[in-house]
Parts: sequence; C-alpha cells; structure tokens
Amino acid sequence: MADKFLPLKDKVALITGAAGAIGYAVSRKLLENGCRVAVTDLGGKRLDDFTANLQSIFEENVMGVVLDVTDKKSVATGFGQVIKKWGKIDIVVVNAGVALVANLIDMDIEDFRRLERVNTEGTLLTLAEAGRRFIKQGTGGDIIVMSTKNVPCPGAGFGAYSATKAACHQLGRIASLEFAQYDIRVNMVAPDAVFGEGEYKSGLWQEVGPDRMKARGLDEKQLQEYYQNRNLLKTKVTGEHVANAVLFFATRQTPTTGATIPVDGGLPEATPR
Repeated sequence: MADKFLPLKDKVALITGAAGAIGYAVSRKLLENGCRVAVTDLGGKRLDDFTANLQSIFEENVMGVVLDVTDKKSVATGFGQVIKKWGKIDIVVVNAGVALVANLIDMDIEDFRRLERVNTEGTLLTLAEAGRRFIKQGTGGDIIVMSTKNVPCPGAGFGAYSATKAACHQLGRIASLEFAQYDIRVNMVAPDAVFGEGEYKSGLWQEVGPDRMKARGLDEKQLQEYYQNRNLLKTKVTGEHVANAVLFFATRQTPTTGATIPVDGGLPEATPR
C-alpha cells in the first residue's frame, strides 16, 4: 500500500502563542500533514505540558521553544533555535494574542498597552523576523496571521482587543505587499467564538467569557449556543475549522496573498463594506 500523501512533508512550521485551543488545533493539523512544528509560547509548565502532549503523538516532529513575541531578541533567538535544529523554517503562524473586556471610559491605559504590545508589536516583530529569515533562505515562505471577526465587526467592551487586532491584521496586509517579491505569501484567518479544542480552553474566552455570560445571563453552555445560533450556518466553530483554513494557505492550493478566510459560520455584520 502506498504511503499516505503528506502535502507538508519536509516542511517546518513555527507557531507563536501555540499553547492554547487554536494553537493546539493548528499544530495537530500541520503535524498530521507531515510538517515538523515548533510550538512557541512563554516559558513554564503550560508550554512544557503542551509540548509533551504533542510529542507523545508526533515524537521528534515537535519541539517546544520559549519565545516572548514582545521581545525582539527573544523572537530572533526562538527562530534561530528552530533553524539550528531543523535547518530552515517554511511556515510561520502568527497566533499569539491576548484579550480584554473594558469600556473605553473605564479602560486603564496600561491594560490597553499590554494588548498593544502582544497583539500589535508582537505581530510586527514576528512578521519582521519571519521576513528576514525567509529572504535569507531564498526559498520563499508562508505566513498566516490569526486575525478575528472583530476586525470588520468590533464589539462594545472589546475596544482594546478590536483595535490592536485590527492593527495586527493591517500589518499582515502590508507584509503581503512588501514580501511578495520574495515569494513570501502572507494571509489571514479570521475566526469567531472558538471556545476550546480537545482539553485546551481558549485563552481569549477564559478572559472574556465570564463578562459575556454575566451580560447575557447565560452559563458557559448557553453562551456557546448563543454564538452558534447567531451565525448563518448555525454551526459551532471549532479549532479544527480554523486549522483547516491555515492548512489551505500553508499548502498553497491557490496563488493567493493578502487575503482573509473568515471562519465564523457566516456573519453578515462582519462582511466588509
């Protein structure tokens, strides 16, 4: 029997902010398709356990790397560690992000700056390092930026998250313009309401879920049903759905850069206008 076709065989991916629901789904999807994956996040037990979980399934095709996206030196060092081990990087998933619930009139500026450092500066530093490495390799590359439906459709109380992720998204679009000449493609995936994947809860929903539940008088199960019922397809959006969109871009199924795949079940209010 012929071996299963693995479209990402011999490819190497680096994922920022990997140790969570979407990061887990994306990591597994890339690994299942033959990729070697460096899962990066802040150092500690969370990253260690996350890495060990994936290594128990995919063994030497997984490495854990401590990487702080807000620190330029840490980003460069993290990329360097992956290249030292596997000789190259082909795919970068810009996934690190944090959330906050606060109305504008009540928002602490330091809380806003915390999101700006991770969601915006972290994206800039990762895009810049990925671009430099890909250009030096001379082999092209793929960058997938994790955006959000809050870019075209922000929510009240979500000002800091919506604004900093909009900047993240725009940086991805600019990178697509600047990097295309080097055969580096930059595309975005924009999910909505991914609560968890497997044993991993969404960090964003752990942050904002209690407020959303309180505002609507719902428990966690009812809140998930609320978000499911508000989309046109009445579907639960999962981490695997998001990972499928990442895989589409990573496998270059179409000649596309600077584009966005919404993964939200269909939200008319999030349609660009």
